[in-house]
This record gives sequence, structure tokens and C-alpha cells, in this order.
Amino acid sequence: MESKVENVDKKYVNFTAIAIVIGLMLAIQFQTVQEPIVRDTRDTWQLREDYLKEKEIHSKLLKEIRANEEILAKYETERQQSKEQVLRETLDELKMQAGLTEITGPGIVLSIEPAFEEILLGQPAPTISPDLLKRLINELNMSNALYISIDGQRLINTTVIRDINDVTKIDGHSLNDLPIEIRVVVENMKLAEKIYNVMLASKSAEELYRFDSLRVTISKPSPNVEIPAYQNTIRVQNIEPVESKKGGS
Repeated sequence: MESKVENVDKKYVNFTAIAIVIGLMLAIQFQTVQEPIVRDTRDTWQLREDYLKEKEIHSKLLKEIRANEEILAKYETERQQSKEQVLRETLDELKMQAGLTEITGPGIVLSIEPAFEEILLGQPAPTISPDLLKRLINELNMSNALYISIDGQRLINTTVIRDINDVTKIDGHSLNDLPIEIRVVVENMKLAEKIYNVMLASKSAEELYRFDSLRVTISKPSPNVEIPAYQNTIRVQNIEPVESKKGGS
């Protein structure tokens, strides 16, 4: 009797399992039927436009990649440059700042010559006084002059203008032969125009005419005014090399 009951229970269990499986299969099939298949409804022209857009984006990305690669290559090249090259460039920059290199740039040229109408007959030819020349140079510096030369002599930070035995000299070079040229270079043509207008009304030029009987003539601004390099030996005093400490510091 018990074995019959067990057989009946197994049949119910098997039937229930089969029913569940069939139900799941029907549910999946019904869900598949309910969800329509999404199809690409774009026509040929739309597909072609989309393709061209994607191609353009791809091309831009390639250009950006190449540009970044070039930048990286440039950085790598700069990194691999020797210390000697960097020192050489630094030395050239210092030479230019010290006045040891020839300079060509925008500026003006001043010519100082005797004003013959002011010279009395039998009087010696006029000479330029160091004080008035210094005033003229200071006026040029205040008008943004970067580089100056006087009678072919480059002015630097250690230049000395003084009277020696009644002769005005600049770093040992005599200025007793007139006319003399003062060449001035500024940063750009706009400043060249400005310094030209300032010197047209120069008080120093008026004083040279009044006291030394000298006339100052100013050329029109030029983009190519040449100034020579400093030719004399630069003497450095009161400077000693620093002794390195232990450990290279």
C-alpha cells in the first residue's frame, strides 16, 4: 500500500516539474514574439554621411596623435642636448648683454659737428665737453635706448667718458676730430620714432650749441642701424672664484 502511495507522489512531482519547464519555455517564446527586432532603417545616403563623419573623426584623431608624437620627439631631442650646447647659448647671450657682439636694429643716428656760424674768425675749432656729452647720453638712455656707440666706440656698463689734457675721451679714444656719430638702437620702430621726436627737442643738443658751438643733426629712424661690438679688454676687479666646499656644494 505504501509503495503505491510513493509511486503516485513521484508521478505528481514529475508532472509538476514538466509543467514548470513547459511554462518557462512558453513564457520565453511569448516574450520573444512581443519584442520586435530593431532594424537599421537608414538609407544609403545617410549611411554614406555617417561613414564620412566617422572617417573625418578618425582623421582628426590621427592628426592629434601625430602632433603629440612630434611634441614628444621635440622634448626628447631637447632633453638629449648636451650641457655644452646650453652653456654655449648662455655664453652668447651674456656676450650680447655685455656688448661684445655687433648689433643691428631699429634706431637713429646723431651727428655732432661744428656750427661754423658761431665760430669767430681765428678761434680754434670747437670740441665736445665730457659733461655735455654725458648729459646727451643720459637723455638717450632715459628715452629707452638699448645700445649706443660714439664715434665707433661701443658704450657698455664700464665705459668712462672724461677729459684728459683738455681732450674728451671715451675709454681712451679721443673725440677731438669732428664730426662724430652717435648711433642708437632701440627695441622696435615705434620706439625709434619716439626717441627721434624726443631728440628733436633735446635740451642737451641746445646746450651743445650754446656752450660748445656744436650742432646736433638727427637722422630719420631706420630699421637697420649698426652698432659695433666693444673692442677693448673688459677689466674685472675685486672678483675671486668661489671655493667649492666638500661634497661639491
